[in-house]
Amino acid sequence: MTSGTFLILVGPEYEDLEVWYPKLRVEEAGVTTALAGIGEPSYRGKHGYPCPVDGHVRDFAAEDLVGILAPGGWAPDKLRRDPDVLQLVRDVHAAGRLVATICHGPWILISAGIVRGRRLTSTVGIRDDVINAGATWVDAPVVVDGNLVSSRVPKDLPAFGAAIVEGLARTEPRRPAAATDRLAQ
Repeated sequence: MTSGTFLILVGPEYEDLEVWYPKLRVEEAGVTTALAGIGEPSYRGKHGYPCPVDGHVRDFAAEDLVGILAPGGWAPDKLRRDPDVLQLVRDVHAAGRLVATICHGPWILISAGIVRGRRLTSTVGIRDDVINAGATWVDAPVVVDGNLVSSRVPKDLPAFGAAIVEGLARTEPRRPAAATDRLAQ
């Protein structure tokens, strides 16, 4: 398994299961996780579960991450308005690291501009948003397109969790050219 941190985005009224289930699956696979928000020290899920965060999104650098998760609930509608969230998602994606999303989470990826030409799924409620952003929407429990892993709703979490763990195992973070050059000498 790769070393680094798997970052989970959290905001107001996040979908409780879509944060905690993947967090535990990834930790069971031996990967460090962190929870990042957009200003509050803690958030309450749609079902009332509290979630203290490890820091603000701007406290995390893409080069330290093995992947990022944009879960659902109502949080993505707030998270996609934060420029730090969008830039971090773009940077993780550009580095070829894992980008996972479920339910309403693709709103964040859409606002970050990384879904055009990709295959993904989401809750049917935002299917049109995914299509209008230039992606191909697929009705399946989990869709893997390169470094992008997506699922529809909480009932798909077993397949989603497995796909994230598999994706982390095969996605090696790219090193900056200068670091690669130093290692070759």
